[in-house]
Amino acid sequence: MKFWKSLVGKLWYTIILLVACILMTLGVFLLPYIDINFSASESGDIKRMFVFVCIIGFSLTTFFALFLLSKITQPMQKLIQATNEIRKGNYDTRLSLVTSDEIGELASTFNHMAGELEDTIRNLNHEKERVASVLRSMTDAVVSFDSEGKIISTNPPGKKVMSAWQGIKWTEIDERYSFEVQSSETMRDVPAPLRPLFQAVVSRGEDQSAEVHVKQSVWSVQMAPLHAEQGSRGAVAVLRDVTEEAHLEKMRSDFIANISHEIRTPLSMIQGYSEALLDGMAASPKESEELIQVIHDESLRMGRLVKDLLDLARMEAGHTDVSLRRVDLNQLLDRVYRKFSVVAKDQGLLLKYKHPDETLILEAADEDKLEQVFTNLLDNAFRHTHSGKHIYIMASTKNAEELEIRIKDEGKGIPREDLPFIFERFYKADKARVRDVGRGTGLGLAIVKHIIDAHQGTIEVDSTTGEGTEFTILLPINQHKSDKSMLT
Repeated sequence: MKFWKSLVGKLWYTIILLVACILMTLGVFLLPYIDINFSASESGDIKRMFVFVCIIGFSLTTFFALFLLSKITQPMQKLIQATNEIRKGNYDTRLSLVTSDEIGELASTFNHMAGELEDTIRNLNHEKERVASVLRSMTDAVVSFDSEGKIISTNPPGKKVMSAWQGIKWTEIDERYSFEVQSSETMRDVPAPLRPLFQAVVSRGEDQSAEVHVKQSVWSVQMAPLHAEQGSRGAVAVLRDVTEEAHLEKMRSDFIANISHEIRTPLSMIQGYSEALLDGMAASPKESEELIQVIHDESLRMGRLVKDLLDLARMEAGHTDVSLRRVDLNQLLDRVYRKFSVVAKDQGLLLKYKHPDETLILEAADEDKLEQVFTNLLDNAFRHTHSGKHIYIMASTKNAEELEIRIKDEGKGIPREDLPFIFERFYKADKARVRDVGRGTGLGLAIVKHIIDAHQGTIEVDSTTGEGTEFTILLPINQHKSDKSMLT
């Protein structure tokens, strides 16, 4: 800053002008008086003395004025420097001026203000860090938008979701998003499924919630407005992936519907035939025996259903009771083949077992559970294969660590779209299929899947409608000790 534009310069030349005016005024009135009342020699001496006194007085006045003004300016300069430091973010800056005048009071007030500002900024930073830590630790996606729909901030899950959704062509997923995508140029950062909620939140200033479907996922969205002094300045959205919850809820409702259907049929038959017996509708002992036999068969079917449900519930809870020991797979498959050979002959089916040329040994397996697996798979194959067709049992060594067992039939087959779901409880690929003699409970394949999983194996299915179905099982020859401890 130039000297003449500073506070010191202005005060300094103001004092000089004031002193100069005073001296000039004295000179105008005093010099004529000297000339009138004194002689020429005395008058000259007095004038010279007056000039010397004026010069000395003017110099001293100017010096002391400059000195005093500098004492005011130096603290002001320190105050300006301290203010600039705080403006730069150095909130610990303090003034070391200790005086009892107004400048000292100003310095004390400045230091108090700087301390309060430092505490406020520190608390704001702590609060900001705490909120940021909470957002980072959240598994839910959190995204905030401004009033124009631009993203302000996100947590890591929110950033991941937004980047994934921005690469989706919404018009190819759902036609209802077409209008929103084309007409919302001001909300390019807001994904199409969130735009109705965003518009409602910004316009009404109220919380909104909804469930949106994106591809195969279901998201629960809670959106709240970001309030400003006048209206809303945006919205914050919390997105939670509830796909698993929705799937479980669907499974629960389906399970209730299916179990009600499965139990209602035998109960209706037991009730109907028992009422027929009570009403004396059986005309002969043979008819009575037939009615009693139906009641007995349906009660057995209900017993099997309850047993399968209990077994499946234990397996899904992680309590699969298996007894692991060394199992000769050749002997096990021979026993299963002999058990089903008689049934195959009665139904006119051709059951073939291709005996392997090698010895197949499982070092740690449950023979009874594996027999239950093969029994369930062959029972399904028998019920869906017409007489005169073939059913094959094949086993071999897949590699040094796994054995492969395949059960193939030439039955009706399973539609391709149903293959991913056949291991679910009560799932039926053929919706119009009539139960054969009431033997099926709809839980066999689900139990098979859990038993194979308990052995750390895998099961796959391949089928062609009208040509047949093939189940392929891979079982590890040796299981790790940690796996054995989990199963027992």
